[in-house]
Amino acid sequence: MTAFAPDSLVLNRKLPLWYQVSQSLRASILGRRPHEPLRLPTEGRLAEHYGVSVLTMRQALKELEAEGLISRHRRRGTFIEPAARRGAPVRLLGSVDAIVAQQSGERATVLGHGPAPVSAELAEHFPDLEEVTEYRRLRCDETSGDPTNWAENAVRPEIAELIDLADLARWPMTKVLRDVVGVRISRITDTVEARLADPETARLLDVPLLSPILHYTGVTFDDGGRVVDVARIRYRGDRFSFTVTLDA
Repeated sequence: MTAFAPDSLVLNRKLPLWYQVSQSLRASILGRRPHEPLRLPTEGRLAEHYGVSVLTMRQALKELEAEGLISRHRRRGTFIEPAARRGAPVRLLGSVDAIVAQQSGERATVLGHGPAPVSAELAEHFPDLEEVTEYRRLRCDETSGDPTNWAENAVRPEIAELIDLADLARWPMTKVLRDVVGVRISRITDTVEARLADPETARLLDVPLLSPILHYTGVTFDDGGRVVDVARIRYRGDRFSFTVTLDA
């Protein structure tokens, strides 16, 4: 495509196609560089790119328009809203691309990284390891500069050796593992629960101590069944909501 070029997508026929397309396109939009084009290809070209019908593509674009990420103008086309950086619902719908999309959108600052002993909380996920490589990152809204969430990732050391910190500043860990490092991800298990902000979370997210937050845990498995990454993300409760979609 000559203008904005979205990422490719392997469709899962067990999930709504419009949802998968909207989440993949959302990740591409939020991960674009500032100098890249704002104009999207036509509905027809996007539908061809993703291998779906124009009707499915139209429904996906309608979802992004409702979220405020794009605007559509008769005869002029569809454009990315450059200032659209508001918090989105935390959604769980069984797709790696959905996870990538959920974690995209803000520039991350790496607060620290290095070897760490496997804690009691992580022992069930890494029974064969005594040490993992931990990454701590803070994500902020690019427009306001307000902190939106902070993440801790525990990664297998042999995989961490292949990770470039510059990539983690631009992309979520899931995308780096899959698209840069080349990990063949088989599944991700997600848990979202309400918690109260501990002192470190309150300081990093600039919220009152013991205020409500959303705590997300994502466990990523490779195609051999091993856990390669455990992500623990704390979202500001005033910026995110939690949505689960169940299909009959």
